[in-house]
Amino acid sequence: MNKEQEKIRKSSPVQIKNKKASFEYFFLDTYTAGIVLTGTEIKSIRAGKASLVDAYCTIYNGEMWLKGMNISPYFYGSFANHPARRDRKLLLTRRELKRLETDSKTPGLTIVPTLVFIDEHGRAKVDIALARGKKEYDKRQTLKQKEDNREMDRARKHF
Repeated sequence: MNKEQEKIRKSSPVQIKNKKASFEYFFLDTYTAGIVLTGTEIKSIRAGKASLVDAYCTIYNGEMWLKGMNISPYFYGSFANHPARRDRKLLLTRRELKRLETDSKTPGLTIVPTLVFIDEHGRAKVDIALARGKKEYDKRQTLKQKEDNREMDRARKHF
């Protein structure tokens, strides 16, 4: 990921993160994909009414699908409102799909969504990562590292 892409992510008015994923997995490789949405879904995302908890990606018939993502129904929507947990298609290049498909067949690897954001053109994008699950001792190490960083920040503020 280059500096320009990082700048776009940080300046996005909407950043819906999957905090649980970074605790549960090591990220090996990351990709940015577009999401196929309906009108009320993009309005709910722009309002920040979405969640990536328990979301995952699968490849079916050569297409990547995002399953389990919750986008709350749009408050001002009428009969055209969307179901909250429907499967959504992700847009990736063929080369990226083939690479992810072969890598995800390796035992212990999975594809998880990590971040939903709005790009500079107003379109919703999702960062997905090829990930390997952490063992229990890795999770303890992550918690200890986070606690140590917090302590160092507190110590710096006092001086």
